Amino acid sequence: MVSAPLASAAGKERVRLWLRLLRATRLIEAEMRERLKAEFDTTLPRFDVMAALDRQPDGMMMSELSRFLLVSNGNVTGIVDRLVSDGLVARTARDGDRRAFIVKLTEAGAIQFKAMAAAHERWIDALLADVDPEEAAHLAGTLRTFQSKWEGGH
Repeated sequence: MVSAPLASAAGKERVRLWLRLLRATRLIEAEMRERLKAEFDTTLPRFDVMAALDRQPDGMMMSELSRFLLVSNGNVTGIVDRLVSDGLVARTARDGDRRAFIVKLTEAGAIQFKAMAAAHERWIDALLADVDPEEAAHLAGTLRTFQSKWEGGH
C-alpha cells in the first residue's frame, strides 16, 4: 500500500488559513443573518440581491445577477419574485424579449437598501473593531489574489 506524501509545512499553513477564513466567514455571516432579520425582517440573500442591484442602478439581467452572486438562476428568481411582490425591485422585459428580464431596485427598494447597507457597515465595523485599519487593508489586498487567480478578475 502506497501512502500519500505528508503535506508540506506551507501546505499545512494554507489549510489552517482556509479553516480560519471559513470559520470567521461563517460566524460573521450568522451574525449578519440574525441582525438583518431582527432589524429589517429580511434575509441575507435578499440583502445580497439588493446590494448587487444597488451597484447597477440601470439594472441587471437575471443571468448577470446570478453570475455575480455565484448562485443558480433558480435561487435568484425566487428571491427576485418576492422582492418584486414587496415593491422593492422592478422586473421588465429586455427589448421586448419575454424571456430576458432586467431587474432593478425601485425607489422604495433603494431607500430600504440604503438603510440596510448603513446598518450592515456599522455591524461589520463593530465585529471587526479589533482589526487595525491598515491590517484590514493589507489582508483585503492579499485576499484579492483569489479573485484574480480564480474568479477571472470579476
